[in-house]
Amino acid sequence: QVQLVESGGGLVQAGDSLRLSCEASDRTINDYIMSWFRQAPGKEREFVGAISWTGANTRYAESVKGRFTISRDNAEKKVHLQMNRLKPEDSAAYYCAAKLGSTWLPVSQRQDEYAYWGQGTQVTVSS
Repeated sequence: QVQLVESGGGLVQAGDSLRLSCEASDRTINDYIMSWFRQAPGKEREFVGAISWTGANTRYAESVKGRFTISRDNAEKKVHLQMNRLKPEDSAAYYCAAKLGSTWLPVSQRQDEYAYWGQGTQVTVSS
């Protein structure tokens, strides 16, 4: 069992940057594939990106590729989402998720593949 807590959300202007963090309560997150999802009002929760156990591999949704970067610090039990050149359409509640897995590929992009979730942090980008 791992508990996840996100932080770092807020209100920013288009073109700004924001860094989200996700801290795990488990004694280690080394065994978990970590991902970020987001959900805008009235829309389905969607995959943003994932990072493998050591951080050697990442995968991003096309909508954020080149603007967002996921990193992790296993020693601190933290995962970060650096968001640059933010757009109004990036506005959403952002969720950190974790799953145990023995294989990286195919990258898990469905929310039902993740057993552990944080409570979410709101990001609002004004135009």
